[in-house]
Amino acid sequence: MGVDIFRTKSVEQSIRDTEAPEHQLRKRLTATDLTVFGIGVIVGTGIFVLTGQVAKELAGPAVAISFAIAGVVCGLAALCYAEFASTIPVAGSAYTFAFATLGEFPAWVIGWDLLLELALAAAVVSVGWSGYFASMLSSIGLGLPASIAGDDPVVNVPAMLIVLILTAILVAGIKVSSRVNLILVITKIAVVLLVIVAGLFFVRAVNYMPFIPEAVPTARVEGMQAPLIQVLFGITPVAFGVIGVFSAAAIVFFAFIGFDIVATAAEETIEPQRDVPRGILGSLAICTFLYVAVSLVVVGMQRYSELSTSAPLSDAFISVGYGWLATIISVGAIAGLTTVVLVLLLGQTRVLFAMCRDGLLPRSLAQVHPHFGTPARLTMVIGAVTMALAGFVSFGELAELVNIGTLFAFVVVSVGVLVLRRTRPELPRAFRAPLVPLLPILSVLACVYLMLNLPMQTWLRFLVWMVLGVVLYFLYGYRHSRAGATAAKARQ
Repeated sequence: MGVDIFRTKSVEQSIRDTEAPEHQLRKRLTATDLTVFGIGVIVGTGIFVLTGQVAKELAGPAVAISFAIAGVVCGLAALCYAEFASTIPVAGSAYTFAFATLGEFPAWVIGWDLLLELALAAAVVSVGWSGYFASMLSSIGLGLPASIAGDDPVVNVPAMLIVLILTAILVAGIKVSSRVNLILVITKIAVVLLVIVAGLFFVRAVNYMPFIPEAVPTARVEGMQAPLIQVLFGITPVAFGVIGVFSAAAIVFFAFIGFDIVATAAEETIEPQRDVPRGILGSLAICTFLYVAVSLVVVGMQRYSELSTSAPLSDAFISVGYGWLATIISVGAIAGLTTVVLVLLLGQTRVLFAMCRDGLLPRSLAQVHPHFGTPARLTMVIGAVTMALAGFVSFGELAELVNIGTLFAFVVVSVGVLVLRRTRPELPRAFRAPLVPLLPILSVLACVYLMLNLPMQTWLRFLVWMVLGVVLYFLYGYRHSRAGATAAKARQ
């Protein structure tokens, strides 16, 4: 068994599995669709909330540099994802990549990790959507009862409804999903561009001085709230200064989470070898530009020390006497969060689809609907679970599990590129990451550094989830694995 759990699934077999009629997804997507999916999931709460928080508390006007640094770090991982996706254009993203390079058990671990990341993220963002939606209704005199849409509702009805609607859209087909996503992405990008252009008229040079405020020590965080890097090395985070700018980058990095989900749609792309890398890198480049531009405008409009930490874009316009723009920004935020939930649910279904098709989870869930061409049964199951989480669970700090799960996936993919270059150098690669092995190594180091900045309690919760995953693998996945059954036949 010790050897069997590291059995790999060849790239050729992964591609052959996509051709089975009952598990064959329809190829409908183009590079434009994938880029819009990437923008749809990346541009969300980060651009509407994090800008003010990190500028006020950590980086000052230099928050734009923090966004640029985070974009570069994501770019390292994105190049690794792009190479893998062009080599193995199969649903599953990091799970599929790990199965081809590291083996079945590491693939299960990363798949289980992605379930945590995507399920929690979709539910958390839908709760955030509910807050914006309730606030907008309240502003026009249609307030909802606190019991169904407040800060601590008995059941969060709007969050459940948005998940239900988006689940139905995903069942209806990947092209329908991409069109809905396109409309919403255009809406929120229009709002972001409005913020940039309109805000330029209110920028004052004095608000940029000093661009990097003088460093000041922050209060030492104790106990389980302390970052792991502080516990291991005694390094206490610093606000402002150059170190503060990098500390801010560790936070705003999470505003970029989601570009990796583009890789989960590789199997439904018409020309995946060419278009998936374009979708991944294109969406990341566009979002990095938007983040840097918005942050420069916001800190130029309002002194960084006076920025709002909950609604910095809206409040910046209120501070210059244009409160009516705040309502438009709220509409953009709602559109932004809707696309985030949509694409997270899409990514979740495609990862689980790949795991079910391999037999590590029930294969019956991986059947494709004969009319819609989507894994409808699996999509509905995921939608129901996400609705329950969004409606009844209070998250708080659990949302940080999304961050550690994503970074762990980035590390695995970066290592996988190195392994596949060595074990299968002859494979055709439509896109090749530059500067290998240096680039993947830098990606691993950058992601590990950001993981070390997460609290101890996040690490412990992550380890508990992983232990549960290991138990489930040996109770079900190992026994029902198609790769295991193939290996057993070969031995007979």
